[in-house]
Parts: sequence; C-alpha cells; structure tokens
Amino acid sequence: MPGKRPSADVVVIGAGVIGSSIALELARAGHQVIVLDRAAGPGQGSTAASSAIVRFNFSTTAGVATAWEAHFGWLDWAGHLGYDVGDLAMFRKSGLVMLDVEAAPRTSWLPLFDTIGVPYEEWDSATLAERVPGIDTGRYWPPKRLDDEEFWEDAKHSLGGVYTPDAGYVSDPGLAAVNLAAAASARGAEFRFRGAVTAVEKAGGRVTSVRLSDGTRIPCAVVVNAAGPWSGAMNRLAGVGSDFTVGVRPMRQEVAHVPVPEGYGGPVVADMDLGTYFRGEAGGLLVGGTEPECDPLQWTDDPDAVDIHPTAAVFEAQVTRAARRLPDLAVPNRARGVVGVYDVADDWTPIYDRTDLEGFYLAIGTSGNQFKNAPVVGQLMTELIDQVENGADHDASPVRFRAPRTGLEIDLGAFSRKRNRNTANSGTVLG
Repeated sequence: MPGKRPSADVVVIGAGVIGSSIALELARAGHQVIVLDRAAGPGQGSTAASSAIVRFNFSTTAGVATAWEAHFGWLDWAGHLGYDVGDLAMFRKSGLVMLDVEAAPRTSWLPLFDTIGVPYEEWDSATLAERVPGIDTGRYWPPKRLDDEEFWEDAKHSLGGVYTPDAGYVSDPGLAAVNLAAAASARGAEFRFRGAVTAVEKAGGRVTSVRLSDGTRIPCAVVVNAAGPWSGAMNRLAGVGSDFTVGVRPMRQEVAHVPVPEGYGGPVVADMDLGTYFRGEAGGLLVGGTEPECDPLQWTDDPDAVDIHPTAAVFEAQVTRAARRLPDLAVPNRARGVVGVYDVADDWTPIYDRTDLEGFYLAIGTSGNQFKNAPVVGQLMTELIDQVENGADHDASPVRFRAPRTGLEIDLGAFSRKRNRNTANSGTVLG
C-alpha cells in the first residue's frame, strides 16, 4: 500500500520463502521492514515451483548444520511462526535415501553427519530392496540420455544407499512462504506487491533508498537482495559484484508430476546414479533431475522470458529415469508438472553475505536447494546484518551464528561471496 510508510530500516527485495523468512526475523529483532516483490503475493516465483525436499546431504559442515537446524523449524512450524496464520504448510517426515554414486561417495559426507549428529542408516542393496518395495537396485552410473543404447542395458552391479529417517518434504511450498509473510506482517513488516525495483540509490558508498517502477522512492538504511533469479539484476542495479569469487545465474528447471493411482508411500529417493530424484505427492509422484552431464542446462539471461510450460522431452527423460528405478512406474504420454527458475551459484551453494556497498546484503544463489533452510536463513541473515551494521568486519573475521534449537555454531564464512570454491561439491542441485 504506497504511502503507508515513507521509509524503512530495511527493504527486502523478494517475497519468496527466503525473503519472507528474513522479513519475519528482522521484524522480530525490532527493525522496520518493507518487503517488495514484483508478483501478486508471497511465494509466487521460484518458491512455488520448489520440490520442497528437506534433507541434510551437503558437502560442508555449515551446509549440514544449517539443514539440520532448519528441520526442527519445520517440525514445529506453528511454533516457529509464532502467530496464528491460518492454514499451515505441513512437513511430511517420509525419510530420504541417498543412493550410492561415484560422484559423491558416502565416505565423503557421512563424517559430516557424525560431526553434526544427524541420524542415519547405511543400507546395502538387499536392505534397499526390502525398505523400498519395487525398487531396482542396479548401478547404472553414469547417467545417460534415452537415445543412448547403453541407457537400456541391464545393470552389472547393484548399489545401496544412506537413509536419513528425519528427512522428508513440505506439502505446499507456496503456502510456507504465505505463512512466513503472514507472520512477518503480524510482527509489523509491510509487504508491497506488483512493483519492480528499478534503482538502488546510494551516497558515500552506502545504500540510501530504492526506487520502484511507479516512481515511488523508499529511503532505507539496509537492502537485502533476496530476489531469486532476478538477484543478478539487482546486484547490477546496486553496482556490486566486482569482488565476488562466486557468481549467480538464472536457470530454467522442470519438475514432473506423474499420477500413481496407488500413491507412493516410500522415502524420498535421491538418485544421482540415474540423474533423478523423486518423492511422494498427492495422487502421484513428483520427479526432478539432478543435472547429469548428459543433459544440457537451460541457462537464461531473462527469467521473465522463460517458457513456463513443461516440455515433452524433459518430462520423458526424467520420468523414464525414475521408471528405471521404479519399474512399475508408467510413463504418461502427456507432460505434466511445473517449471521454475533457479538462482544458481557457480558452486551450487548459497551466498548469504554483505557486499562492498555498505548496507547492501545478499541472500542469493539458492540453487534450488535452499527451500529447506528457510526457517534458519532469516535468523542467520538478521545476525549477520546486526553484527555488520554494528561494526563487525565479516570479510576478515566471519560472523558465527549460534543455532537456537541445536546449539550448533555455524561459520557464515562458508556462504561468503568471496569464498574458495568447494571442490567436494557434487556440482548439482544436491549441493
């Protein structure tokens, strides 16, 4: 509602699940917050197309610790929100099995589970077959295109996996963002929709205001870029990025929905061996890809120009791979699913950081894998902003965030815009 408030302490650009979480925590900390989004409501961009899987498999201690802390927020979603906001998104604790794959051997990341305290079970192929009825335990690595004759060859070896019983997925990702926005509003944050940011104004090396497409100017001391696939454009408006060692770029991604009359009651399956993942969904199965090398990545320079309709070729590839793992799964002739745009960082790890423009902060590069961390991102960004605004040199001595539910200390330098590339990263959405 233009004119309601002439200025804010903090402007958050983006009302997805990440931006709305940041707004809630900043408002709780006493800041006057305005959230801006070009859509008609919260969670209508990338968030709405998220598979909303809650898992703990990451290649860094900070990544695992953040995901483990966040899942307690999903378990106590109403308590995390702190307000009665009506219908709630639900966390389904289905468990998840990460199938063995050469690109990310369990020996490389299970020590992180041990360090953080994430419970897990190591399954051999016989246990996998017992615990996921109907699954094909064949090892097919590396993933192949459907027109490659080797795709159809019988497996010569079998694989197992690592099962995390506390993992699962959130039933309605868009509703989760709506819940966070409602809680933030109840705490005093203001949300303004249907308006694009056209300028980030500054003076003396510091943010002073943002300007909208309708000419509205909002003075502020802090801006948080949580614009998802538009985050690169926001950085350019602010004139930041020259000191980044990690860049971000928008990428089109499809997720297929396959009707399954009997439903799917098994765990989420992360299957880099075939290049796919799947989980249960109301009335069927949700199937996505893990960016195997044999598939071209659909980069885009303009998120607004992306075709939002699923394509037959991608649908067939993803669902056929899933059907290779679940041989009883039928592959429909008609493509059905959702299309979203990831804000992908070069190393598929988010950037939660300050910039060399004072007062301009980043919650970007979420790479299709940070929905799960929404309950924590608002908290860690609020801690980062408060410390830096009070004189902390985060670049020289990274802020350390004490996770409230687990007590874990998370080094926020792991999410720095200036970090060294993580060579242990899988180079995919799985991080």
